[in-house]
Amino acid sequence: MHDLLTIKERLQAVQQAMKQAAERSGRHPDDIKLLLVTKTVDIQRVKQAIDLDQRLFGENKVQELKEKAPALEVYGVTWHFIGHLQTNKIGDVIRYASMIHSLDRLRLAEALNRRLEREGKTMDVLIQVNTSGEASKFGVPPEEAANLLKAVHHYPTLKVKGLMTIGKFSSNPEDARIYFRRLRMLRDELSLLDLPNVELTELSMGMSGDFEVAIEEGATIVRVGTKIFGPRMYSDAYYWPDEEKKRS
Repeated sequence: MHDLLTIKERLQAVQQAMKQAAERSGRHPDDIKLLLVTKTVDIQRVKQAIDLDQRLFGENKVQELKEKAPALEVYGVTWHFIGHLQTNKIGDVIRYASMIHSLDRLRLAEALNRRLEREGKTMDVLIQVNTSGEASKFGVPPEEAANLLKAVHHYPTLKVKGLMTIGKFSSNPEDARIYFRRLRMLRDELSLLDLPNVELTELSMGMSGDFEVAIEEGATIVRVGTKIFGPRMYSDAYYWPDEEKKRS
């Protein structure tokens, strides 16, 4: 009961902070979706969030998605995949996820399209953009996003819904503002292309440390994990594949 109360209190605090950030920026709170990030969070704790009427969850690791999605299917949970996706893991992701936030290269788009065509499916995707230019982060450089989008929109199985980015890691949330603003401005520029099969209505940006700033800059999806579930057993470095995997 103590754990449930803790998650409940944290969730309520995040929801209140989201509401206030939306109001500060003249937006309606209902226009922003809270995606609960469950990496390293055990199934019982995820169930506690479900008991609090949460149904939208995100996973970074394919293996964790494979374990949690079937176990929680009865609750009508929606899963988004938000981590770096290797082409050899596509089958598992499209089986359980309804959206992929991390489409960042043409090779992945091609592989996704082939597999989805074979299975008679479509997939909502976001183009991941490396707005901070940090070598440790995945994502297409902002100046190459238009070319990737122009290529991806030809694939009938991929429904491009928007863009995703990760702000610069910092103890000061304001340090991420410029990168969130850059993504919003890029979205506005790319929207002028008016490409078929492309909507660009979603901006996935902001995590536990900077989601309020992201909302002020136009986020429609914020990805919050530790702020609700508490500290993880592993550092964030655990979730960054090595350079060999980065090229896959």
